[in-house]
Amino acid sequence: MTSTYSFGSSGVRTTEPLPVDARSERWRAAARLGLAFLPALVVAFAGFQRRWMSDDGHIYVRTVRQVLAGNGPVFNAGERAESSTGTLWQWLLVAAGAPGFDIPTAAMYGGLFLTAAGFALAAAAALHLRGGDGLLLPCGALVLLALPPVWDFATSGLETGLATCWIAGAWLMLVTRPRELSTCVVLGLGPLVRPDLALVSLVFLAAQWAVARPSWRGVLAGAGAAGALPVAYEIFRMGYYGHLMPLPGVTKEASRSLWWRGADYLDDFAGTYLLWLPLLMIVAGLLASGRMRGRVVVTAPVVAGALCWLYVIKVGGDFMHGRMFLPGLLLMLLPVFLVPLTRAWTIVVAGVAVWAVTCAAVLRVPYEGRIGPGGIADERGVYVQQNDALHPVHHTFAGQPGNMAYAGLVRERARDGAPTLLLARSPVAAARPGITGVYNTLGFSGAVIPLSGAALDPIGLAYPLAAHSQPINGRVGHDKRLPDEWIVADRGVRGALPEGLDPKRVAAARRALRCEPFAELRAATRAPLTAGRFWRNLTGAAGLTAFRFPNDPVRAERELCG
Repeated sequence: MTSTYSFGSSGVRTTEPLPVDARSERWRAAARLGLAFLPALVVAFAGFQRRWMSDDGHIYVRTVRQVLAGNGPVFNAGERAESSTGTLWQWLLVAAGAPGFDIPTAAMYGGLFLTAAGFALAAAAALHLRGGDGLLLPCGALVLLALPPVWDFATSGLETGLATCWIAGAWLMLVTRPRELSTCVVLGLGPLVRPDLALVSLVFLAAQWAVARPSWRGVLAGAGAAGALPVAYEIFRMGYYGHLMPLPGVTKEASRSLWWRGADYLDDFAGTYLLWLPLLMIVAGLLASGRMRGRVVVTAPVVAGALCWLYVIKVGGDFMHGRMFLPGLLLMLLPVFLVPLTRAWTIVVAGVAVWAVTCAAVLRVPYEGRIGPGGIADERGVYVQQNDALHPVHHTFAGQPGNMAYAGLVRERARDGAPTLLLARSPVAAARPGITGVYNTLGFSGAVIPLSGAALDPIGLAYPLAAHSQPINGRVGHDKRLPDEWIVADRGVRGALPEGLDPKRVAAARRALRCEPFAELRAATRAPLTAGRFWRNLTGAAGLTAFRFPNDPVRAERELCG
């Protein structure tokens, strides 16, 4: 009895005699599967050891709480702002919170489960791609398992785990079922996982159609299946929120180019872990072993991953160390996630393993637990320190006087019951009932401000007015800072001014807010959602998304109101 496995596209096939004994065959199959799925267990263990919730994860939590409270998918009741970048992740958390599960805990463990599931799906795709019954060695999987950011963002409450699972699952469908309509549906989900993953959807769909060679009728059916959910949700987004993208994409200026900053973000990630070493070894292994079968499906994730990295670099990176490069790195490593047990690949895997042990044991960011000089943060380390907990899940900020003072002031004013606008300068009377808090740490603020109140951030992640202000070239991902004059004009009572504010600038801001397109922005996000309002939002979403105004109220009034 013989068994074969193939590698390369040259047609070379290696045949090895196998024992006739069935028990030996079962042990071989068990060893093959066990080695293939071992990376999923390792990443689950590593992620569990470093489990935590980020402040941005708590931004999702407040929106989920608003949905479950009947206020809709909004961050603050009465203002339609989409603060959740990962649409599908938000609704999965709604499903988890509906039975009464603690939402931060569900987000943390849900991310961990999806990360491990993604590694398992990547292994399943590798088993199918390599064929045969020979042993496969972890190669690309070793690179991922050695990187501390992979451990950190296996949880964090963000959509990273879902992105890992979707990317691996989409590639598995592309490898195993390229001609099925259900594959089109899965491949089309990228924009709902994260808007930038639309790049991956496009590349994977192009690869699928190149393999399947469907008729024109099949092309139209596939396009309809792939685009049905994303297009339907985009129509809802435009009509409901009045924007083309989630609000963080507006405040972070997702279409601009900041190549120099993106290059620094790349160096902060790849340079810290000497990532070029294992990648060069893998390229050498590919050159030595020849091309794998299925050239189109093998090339697709590499192209998609490279485009993801290029986009991240173009927009200037992110403030969380390594996070935005993880999906692209996974994509580029999928074709070599597991490799065959050959002489060439064994040498490569041995070299990668030496790097992996060194990376996992020694290599760390020089600003561990802090924010680096370029504004990039070891985000998990920051929250471990600020919460004085090894595995922070709920915000406590033990030992952080400023945060605790803010939380205490919120509780005090909530007991008083008077409408209050909490600015850093001093509290003033608010124009709307309840507590309106203005705080940079939005997830924390959203956790302590009641759902009936409003948690605003001058950065604009959940506050439309701030999102549409002009950038100030600040810390990456925090390039907006709406001056207090605008916030008082928008949310305060006329005549109630905090100490230090210029009443003329506040008056100019109030007059500007009555002009277009300010008035349309406020109506799009705050007016009752009638059929007419939905249609006006839908048709005007492009213009509202592009709207920007000067931070100086006097200049804004002069330019926009004439």
